[in-house]
Amino acid sequence: MIFSIFARVIHINMFFRKGNIGNLLGHYKYLIVIVLGTIMVGVVGNNSFRKRIQYELQIGDLKDEIERYNAQNEHDTKKLQELTRNPKAIEKVARERYFMKTDDEDIFVLSDDQTTNDNDENNE
Repeated sequence: MIFSIFARVIHINMFFRKGNIGNLLGHYKYLIVIVLGTIMVGVVGNNSFRKRIQYELQIGDLKDEIERYNAQNEHDTKKLQELTRNPKAIEKVARERYFMKTDDEDIFVLSDDQTTNDNDENNE
């Protein structure tokens, strides 16, 4: 890639040899090739420094996500072990999540939702 750019610069140099542009390109042809090569490596392409920084940030985010999932896994494993060891824990989960009850008790579900009174609005 860099060699093709270098060849083009030489070709342009030979084409404009007689004018001011030819003198400018002829004098700074190596500098131009180095600058263009640095830009190609630093900004353009899949292996550029810009992409590398993006990949490093993505790796950091993925490591944080792995830590979060590991913590959640440990918490769930402890809960599962408690459920397998303690029958009272199974009863507690059944009562809290699924509103199950024994034969001699009643369950009242209280809601925190705000309800509007349509009758009050109609009366006014």
